Amino acid sequence: MVVFHKAMAGGLLLSLSLTLLGWGAEGRRGKKEVSGGATVYLGQDRDTWRPLIHTAVNLSEISSIKSSFHLRTFDPEGAVFYGDTKNGEDWFVLSLKDGIPLMQISRGNSLVSVAGGPKLNDGKWHIVEVSNQDPFVILEVDGSNRMEVGMQSKETNEVLSGELRLALGGILVDKEKLIVPFEPHMDGCVRKGSWLNLSVPWEVEAEELWPCYQNVQPGSYFPGTGFAIFNTSVFPIEADRGVKTELWGDFSKMDGTIFSIKAPGQELMFALVANNNTKEVTLTFGGENICMKDTFKRLVIIFLTDSLQVLQDEDESKTTTLPTSPVSHPGYLTAWKEGRLAVGGLLGEEEDDVGSQFLTGCLEKIQVQGRDLDLDLAVKHMSISSHSCPA
Repeated sequence: MVVFHKAMAGGLLLSLSLTLLGWGAEGRRGKKEVSGGATVYLGQDRDTWRPLIHTAVNLSEISSIKSSFHLRTFDPEGAVFYGDTKNGEDWFVLSLKDGIPLMQISRGNSLVSVAGGPKLNDGKWHIVEVSNQDPFVILEVDGSNRMEVGMQSKETNEVLSGELRLALGGILVDKEKLIVPFEPHMDGCVRKGSWLNLSVPWEVEAEELWPCYQNVQPGSYFPGTGFAIFNTSVFPIEADRGVKTELWGDFSKMDGTIFSIKAPGQELMFALVANNNTKEVTLTFGGENICMKDTFKRLVIIFLTDSLQVLQDEDESKTTTLPTSPVSHPGYLTAWKEGRLAVGGLLGEEEDDVGSQFLTGCLEKIQVQGRDLDLDLAVKHMSISSHSCPA
């Protein structure tokens, strides 16, 4: 899909290729630096739109018109890299949207967005190469899948000078300038970058870079330092069918609160907690507890108007049913209509984001009402990896 907002101004090909492909830096004093070929985890904790690493180079130093890097992610959406000239007047962003590469370019009064190519969020390393072969800008994946954008203008090409700024994992312009909005946080890794044959370092906006795990698997990883919170009002509730939640994972490797539910101004309604020492998973519902051995890989919990059902590994012989009523479980329905659901931690007494007993482990999949739960849509601690776990 290609969306044009005005005819492209003259000289776009030249400036686009430089913006698209340039990488390099002159580090500022006191900033940690890494090489352009370093392995970088883009999902590291920081302000949402803020790049993780960035650099700048004089346009006169650029001699190549081709760059490449390796990208690995299970995340369908997020910022990969950004470049600009004229201090942000002309800019370029490469991101993923629904797993597909999305390029957005601004130059002068012209805007263009281009999406296409194969889905890249399969957890494999993909080689991404961008080049300018006048009059085409070409995005190539794994040496064969190509997306080409050809542009011509009758106006005289502009000779660029000054500084080119580059960034990974974020952007340096106002997000309102984007043609196609997207969630910027990318749970993914970039490595083996080759940027215009330049070898100058990149500045890091963190004291230390978080590691990229050698092997990863789909899921949401909780390192024991925070949780993700949803308002329960976002879930479609059917009075006669209740609410169905499903959890997949190796529960024997989890420790801490898997999820909890609480209505405003009321006691904690529900909690599911794994204990790696006792090798048990405990379900607390009001004043009642159910203890289960942690050998199961899937847990289904169905909240009905008159009962709570718990099913392990789709084995009906391991189904537990607890009756409910407004007397035995006050606020039960209110919690699902007006409360909060926390994944990876125990909700506190106050109506804030402070929790405890945070989860350490991997939830391979979470579903509510048959739909996958995307933790990127929650209010969550940035240490949580929404789409990948170490394998």
